[in-house]
Amino acid sequence: YMLARINKEETTMNMIQALSKYLRLSLSKGSEIVTVEDELENVKSYLQIRQIRNENLFTYTVDCEVDPEETWVLKLILQPLAENSIYHGIKEKAQAGWIHIRAQLIHVDEGNDRLQISVWDNGLGIACDMLKKINYSLANGETNSADGYGIFNVNERIRLYYGEQYGLLYESEEGEWTKAILTLPAVKAGNEICIRF
Repeated sequence: YMLARINKEETTMNMIQALSKYLRLSLSKGSEIVTVEDELENVKSYLQIRQIRNENLFTYTVDCEVDPEETWVLKLILQPLAENSIYHGIKEKAQAGWIHIRAQLIHVDEGNDRLQISVWDNGLGIACDMLKKINYSLANGETNSADGYGIFNVNERIRLYYGEQYGLLYESEEGEWTKAILTLPAVKAGNEICIRF
């Protein structure tokens, strides 16, 4: 970093800072559970690195409508979804794309809120038959190696840790957009599910 700074190589400096932050947050002192703030910072670092590598390929925004320092999630659940948005959606499209990440609380019933985090892109979208196949596999806890392991790994980790009523679902319009939606319990600091590991 200092060598890049001396040589006034701003792009290299930005890449080193983003990579350092990404690796530090990925390790998270060995903990499997991190704050929403750390998980969002991790995926932002990943996206910054991708932007440096693929200039003008996409822009991104992150909206957090929950208390990011007091809400907890499994770590490394967003990066594979953002990676899929780039590789399977935006990279193959002719024009520049966007990725929008949003964390929000969904009220289910009295005293039972859920955390929903979505990764939405304006890439190529998913064909209807493929979308049904992916969502069927996700809902049934299957791993479809032909469609890659990343999303199925994220889904399985969530289901094993929180229960089968939680996990990943995709919505898409072919040729237009794709949205990956994670549904998790709204876990606050001090809740026993945070400290199970």
